[in-house]
Amino acid sequence: MPKYLILFRSNQDTFDTMPPDQVQHFNQKWQSWWAQGEREGWMLDASKALKTEGRVITADLTVTDGPLVEGTDVVRGYINLQADSLDAAAELAQGCPVLQHGGRVEVRPFFETHPGE
Repeated sequence: MPKYLILFRSNQDTFDTMPPDQVQHFNQKWQSWWAQGEREGWMLDASKALKTEGRVITADLTVTDGPLVEGTDVVRGYINLQADSLDAAAELAQGCPVLQHGGRVEVRPFFETHPGE
């Protein structure tokens, strides 16, 4: 079955501006979604939440503060999953809780490897 990577993004200040009870509720949604993916067998691996600080290194070895993708948009984490198709993976990604808080989700297929790799 093909494998996909879901990257979830949001504004770097999203959770800094949320009251603690909303953050707790949001975390519970994540735990429920992950548990569903594990029960149904489509979630292979999930990252812990990423901090908003980081560095970006370019081809000329310039190092800048990051990991801003665009404006104040940051990658929050990822999930590896398996699905029958890109459309099926995108449908599973629609359950991602970050979407309920103005975030964005990117779904990318992995290159298929040859047996034994």
